[in-house]
Amino acid sequence: MGVPAFFRWLSRKYPSIIVSCTEEKAKECNGIKIPVDTSKPNPNEVEFDNLYLDMNGIIHPCTHPEDKPAPKNEDEMMVAIFEYIDRLFNIVRPRRLLYMAIDGVAPRAKMNQQRSRRFRASKEGMEGAEEKQRIRQEIMEKGGFLPPEEIKERFDSNCITPGTEFMDNLAKCLRYYIADRLNNDPGWKNLTVILSDASAPGEGEHKIMDYIRRQRAQPNHDPNTHHCLCGADADLIMLGLATHEPNFTIIREEFKPNKPKPCGLCNQFGHETKDCQGLPKEKQGEHDQFADCPPGMEQEFIFIRLCVLREYLERELTMASLPFTFDVERSIDDWVFMCFFVGNDFLPHLPSLEIREGAIDRLVNIYKNVVHKTGGYLTENGYVNLERVQMIMLAVGEVEDSIFKKRKDDEREQHTMLGGQYTPQPLGRGNRSSHQPISNPRHTAYEMRMQDRQNTTPSVSPNTSFTPDGTPSPAGGIKRKTEDSDSEPEPEDNVRLWEAGWKQRYYKNKFDVDINDKKFRRKVVQSYGCASWKWYYPFHYAPFASDFEGIADMVSDFEKGTKPFRPLEQLMGVFPAASGNFLPLTWRKLMTDPDSSIIDFYPEDFAIDLNGKKYAWQGVALLPFVDERRLRAALAQVYPNLTSEETRRNSLGGDILFVGKHHQLHDFILEQYKSNEKEPVDIPPELCHGIQGKLTLNEYPILPDDINFKDPQFQEDFVFKAVVLSGAKKPAAVLKPGDWEKSNNDGKSWKPQLGFNRDRRQVHLDQSAFRTLGDRGQSGSGVYSNIGPPGAYNQGNTYRPLLGRPQHQIPKLLSSKVFFHLPCLSSLFVPIGQGLDSTSSDWFYRTGCYYSAQFREPANHAPGWPGSSLPAPPLPASPYYVHARHC
Repeated sequence: MGVPAFFRWLSRKYPSIIVSCTEEKAKECNGIKIPVDTSKPNPNEVEFDNLYLDMNGIIHPCTHPEDKPAPKNEDEMMVAIFEYIDRLFNIVRPRRLLYMAIDGVAPRAKMNQQRSRRFRASKEGMEGAEEKQRIRQEIMEKGGFLPPEEIKERFDSNCITPGTEFMDNLAKCLRYYIADRLNNDPGWKNLTVILSDASAPGEGEHKIMDYIRRQRAQPNHDPNTHHCLCGADADLIMLGLATHEPNFTIIREEFKPNKPKPCGLCNQFGHETKDCQGLPKEKQGEHDQFADCPPGMEQEFIFIRLCVLREYLERELTMASLPFTFDVERSIDDWVFMCFFVGNDFLPHLPSLEIREGAIDRLVNIYKNVVHKTGGYLTENGYVNLERVQMIMLAVGEVEDSIFKKRKDDEREQHTMLGGQYTPQPLGRGNRSSHQPISNPRHTAYEMRMQDRQNTTPSVSPNTSFTPDGTPSPAGGIKRKTEDSDSEPEPEDNVRLWEAGWKQRYYKNKFDVDINDKKFRRKVVQSYGCASWKWYYPFHYAPFASDFEGIADMVSDFEKGTKPFRPLEQLMGVFPAASGNFLPLTWRKLMTDPDSSIIDFYPEDFAIDLNGKKYAWQGVALLPFVDERRLRAALAQVYPNLTSEETRRNSLGGDILFVGKHHQLHDFILEQYKSNEKEPVDIPPELCHGIQGKLTLNEYPILPDDINFKDPQFQEDFVFKAVVLSGAKKPAAVLKPGDWEKSNNDGKSWKPQLGFNRDRRQVHLDQSAFRTLGDRGQSGSGVYSNIGPPGAYNQGNTYRPLLGRPQHQIPKLLSSKVFFHLPCLSSLFVPIGQGLDSTSSDWFYRTGCYYSAQFREPANHAPGWPGSSLPAPPLPASPYYVHARHC
């Protein structure tokens, strides 16, 4: 599930939750790549027990990446997925469990969103392919140069859906991959691996959470297990909080805006497909070492520490003078519950709640003001008190009118600011009197940066394009044209929420009903909930918060014991006709045959309601909802035509457990196969790190010790307690007493701890280091040549470089150990008597690398330069010297 802008808001409000990942890279020796030994301690100074992979977040970027050329075939896609998993494993290094979960058949509520996404993806993909072909033809007619077009079928990302041959092949490949790693990688030696492929129903993250929830309810569960979950969806943060496990960490790719993307025609960087001119490829670097991708393209990862987020939330949600006992776990559950009103995959979010407008902060403030009247918390062990929720929603409804008006005022203010903003000028150049108003400052600033970069290049590259007045434009074309950017006309909004009568217009335009139809409005609100496989919200738009009056009296009995769709049935419910090639032939005809009884489910074109937004991707796709009864009736006629292979792919499966030959559970599983035991047997928890469940023989095992696994089962009305388990140790506090105030001081974030180890010594720049930033070369023409050290900007303080100053003016070293930044020299010696403040550090900094220095005893000869073939520097005459080496 994705909640737009949630992570950006969260990381800015609670900055200390983020930790950069330390990744050990593989080394090469004589052209042979030496893999990283993942059995060694984690370089991040923390040991994780369990690693959970939400696999769809890995499959999509590996099969159709946005920042590099796509794989040529399915084999390359599989290899890319394996390499991605290896990289994550290298960073996290789990010691007990690796759980890999692929999205299976989703509930009906989620299928509606999947249907919208897949219809859009198919439409955009076909339009994109046609546009590329048109541009290619124009370039070739003008005599341009393009690499020969590869003869291959366009990869349809819709195939990443349960029931397709691609997902079936992926499951098989992952089983062989797991078997290989368990036998050959020392880091996997004692690991338990569980694979939940696309045949097991449920979304990946929900299967993971269900596994954790069920294991927590077992007597052998370790309450101090350190979990690490990989995934980019924002809901993983909220789901992780809802487990109430004290040690829970999220790992995800670090978001870097404006990452360069290759052209879809020539595969070169620097321009979009629409701006391609068919120019020959220019040399990148001295030896063309950046031919495939520009430097710095490798994606980096970050950790999100939920234990620190819990600290933040505890401070924010603590309330004085409550009429009931404050419980931080109940408060966190309420916070998670309120966040789902702002955005989720099953329901459209309320019109008055936008994260970018501070919706979560507004909800929290209202919650803290109203909770004194509610008499208790909103949720308890997953059950919602509707009477208390009604009080929160009605409080939001009272300010809806002001929210809509402020939203419009902010839009007008932004538009006015952009329309009257002055042209940006580079520092040290330009004249204040020459400033002119512009309509698109971002685009102008981009042109200025690219122009400055070209001015520092001795020659114009063959890929440089020119503007009509003859001046060079950004290399390879402009990322976005001015007319395609901020100057686009605003779409017409007939609802006008900022004007009186907004509710009347909303219901008339979106639902085609009158505002006085209270029965219909009550039906819309009553439908705003999800609790079964079959349920879904039958409208494209959400109600208002002010419409939640009387929900405490509404009957909300959901049908129990419902079953999910089968994989091929889900394909029929979410695929457009253009993706029908993934379905059996007779099923496919139901999508295209004019006489089909369900032809109306598959429109060739559909409208997109921008719903007050600016861009199409933000709008609402107005697709007809699938009637389950009609769909099943039509499929009953074509079910007999399925082959045995298609029938197998259409069946629901389960999880598979793998262990290697060194694992304690290996002999137990081997004995089950030898005895040919058909009945499920319990896992001995003492042999598998406390994991419990049932094992049954696998009909087609890859290893002699992979076996079917089923989680512990409970009664349907069993209540999973939303509490911290007995025996759990609370992690050491990370935030200091003043962190909360500092992190909310005018938006200025402050990070008190930069890693998992709170005792790690931090390295800081001193005055001389800042001075030397401006003198990387003797000419003083470095990028930062005009920047002075802190304090140099005070009145009357004129900054001058210290190069050439007499040695008696340089402070001496006062301690036996000093830490500072040094450059590229791996071994460097400086007499202590001369000090290490300006002259030496100026010289150190010219190469721009960072090192640490500490005192060493004198030697009879200068040591060699570690990791370098250069000769060693001369040994200084001083009896002591400083030895510089890598941090």
